[in-house]
Amino acid sequence: MVRQPAVAGKFYTGDPDRLRQELAEMMPQGQTQKAIGIIAPHAGYVYSGKAAGKVYAAVQVPDTVLILGPNHTGAGVAAALAPENEWLTPLGPVPVNRRLSKLILENAPLVREDPLAHRFEHSLEVQVPFLQYRNPGVSIAALCLALPDFPSIALVGEGIARAIAAYGEDVLIVASSDMTHYESAAAAKVKDDQALARLAELDAEGLLKVCREKNITMCGVIPATALLVAAKIMGASSCRLVHYTTSGEVSGDLRSVVAYAALMVS
Repeated sequence: MVRQPAVAGKFYTGDPDRLRQELAEMMPQGQTQKAIGIIAPHAGYVYSGKAAGKVYAAVQVPDTVLILGPNHTGAGVAAALAPENEWLTPLGPVPVNRRLSKLILENAPLVREDPLAHRFEHSLEVQVPFLQYRNPGVSIAALCLALPDFPSIALVGEGIARAIAAYGEDVLIVASSDMTHYESAAAAKVKDDQALARLAELDAEGLLKVCREKNITMCGVIPATALLVAAKIMGASSCRLVHYTTSGEVSGDLRSVVAYAALMVS
């Protein structure tokens, strides 16, 4: 089974040569560091690629990556593991790491294999070309999450930590999320600063709570919360903001923006 690209030619170019060039421009070479996880945005590359590129350029990408994304389509189960054997992008196929996927199924009881949640979901797909470019030998496992409350998110996060421990090799966790949607740039910054403060404290439950109580439309708050739960078990001590921007910096319209944050958890 191959997961076909759903948003190539829409969120990012479908032309392999142009895609490589754009990725090279978004990820300037420099010093990298090992991390437990990152949070990277998932809009069209023209808007969020700069922010995503900054964190991907700064992190070491091991041979195994677990991508966590929100469920924008509403299809499939609430914690859906991609069952395919590989994901296809314009840069070629990426193998699904079946050993890590199996360990996630064994250690996170709410997780089920389900292709429906992934078929048209862009939030995980747009991360894959960045990973391919940084490590052409990368393999992935992918979880699409729409869990309703902190206890269920925590169960999955704890299961992820157990699965990675059992896997016994380096795994980078990528949580895919944009920040506030369709408010002014100034209003978005005020809201997002509250979410970023909880991220900086590695406060998983506090992140979910502040987003829901303050109506902060961080679409990937569930994947980010699961990342924080897993990362703390795995020994994380910091969550550092790498870059924050909005669509208004590209479009020129600051009255209604989508905001993007890139962070590194280590």
